[in-house]
Amino acid sequence: MKIESKYDPSGVEEKWYAYWMKNGFFKSKPDEREPFTIVIPPPNVTGVLHMGHMLNNTIQDILVRRARMMGKNACWVPGTDHASIATEAKVVAKLASEGIQKEMLTREEFLEHAWDWTNKHGGIILEQLKRLGASCDWDRTAFTMDEARSRSVIKVFCDLYKKGLIYRGVRMVNWDPTALTAVSDEEVYHKEVNGQLYYIRYKIDKADTNTSEGEALSTPSEHDYIVIATTRPETIFGDVAVCINPNDPKNARLKGKRVIVPICNRVIPIIEDEYVDIEFGTGCLKVTPAHDVNDYVLGQKYNLESIDILNDNGTLNSYGHHYEGKDRFEVRRLIVDELADKGLIEKIEPYVNKVGYSERTNVPIEPKLSMQWFLRMEQLAKPALEAVMNDTIKFHPAKFKNMYRHWMENIKDWCISRQLWWGHRIPAYYLPDGSYIVAETEEEALSQLSIVN
Repeated sequence: MKIESKYDPSGVEEKWYAYWMKNGFFKSKPDEREPFTIVIPPPNVTGVLHMGHMLNNTIQDILVRRARMMGKNACWVPGTDHASIATEAKVVAKLASEGIQKEMLTREEFLEHAWDWTNKHGGIILEQLKRLGASCDWDRTAFTMDEARSRSVIKVFCDLYKKGLIYRGVRMVNWDPTALTAVSDEEVYHKEVNGQLYYIRYKIDKADTNTSEGEALSTPSEHDYIVIATTRPETIFGDVAVCINPNDPKNARLKGKRVIVPICNRVIPIIEDEYVDIEFGTGCLKVTPAHDVNDYVLGQKYNLESIDILNDNGTLNSYGHHYEGKDRFEVRRLIVDELADKGLIEKIEPYVNKVGYSERTNVPIEPKLSMQWFLRMEQLAKPALEAVMNDTIKFHPAKFKNMYRHWMENIKDWCISRQLWWGHRIPAYYLPDGSYIVAETEEEALSQLSIVN
């Protein structure tokens, strides 16, 4: 037998993988052997393999092959994730190239396009895994939107809802103005951006304290103002208070006073809380509960109003006055010019800021109050934390144990709803009065309704 002088991977690897597949070496059926099963973390149906997949799948393949050689009943279950945001974005872009806007279609028509796209492109990453030699049981290939998985998702949702672990409410979420949907914390990445810090003058209200809040009051002296530093001057229309640290001597004169928000001339109170960093900026913090996570916490603490100034697509709404309908970043540029013309810009400094971006569309996300569905995580995190802390599950390297503990102890409720057409539908059936019934099927929902009535 002649041995080639150079290794030809295409010939060798394809030949032997075809032989493995023909002989069913990777197939697994339950028997008396000790089971060893790995379910592949499903890659996005929109994707292609990258180096992260290579590392992850190589480790899985090593573990499965080792178990198989040890005589265990090894089963590596392959599959793909329907990737709701990423897939919908791909389909929307494809339709746009054909002159079709999503808004022109019904939900059912759009889903036909989505399934066509998925059936055409969805198998690419699985074929790449085969080319790598992954020893999966391909007869078990699953898709997170197939019938079996969809039934399971609906069933688990209803079970968690009945246990009180799923609820619906208005909360601060990460809003993607391009995908027009909420995204979870795990779908937001932060990167440093070279921006600017704007020092804006807010005039101190000199009017009679008996005058009702919100009125446009008499104009104070041009030099009687406070200065607030912000990276987002376009959000001043949502300001409902200014906060100072009660231990800050340089701002002690402001206690109990009120200021006038520039341009919209709304009168807002000065409140005190030790949350404010005395050293940052001027020590005066504009509080905009509807558009900042930390401001939202302050708003809840002091029972402040939340004024949402943004439309879902990132343009300003009627609270933006003459900027209504303009994009948030265009307004940032225009409002700085207007404030400068009014003599309300103290100074502008370069500032490096960490900005959250949507992992799916690569646009800056907006913290936004929105009605969504949430999963309570504290109770679910406890057994996951306990298993690691008692070393039932071990991390390698061990230093990641403390990082995991920090994650689990500080976990927040998970926003699980998305404003998309491609994906599992939340099994909530809405009634004319705004209430809803959660049930696995329409028939079950009607049955629950008849019991209630």
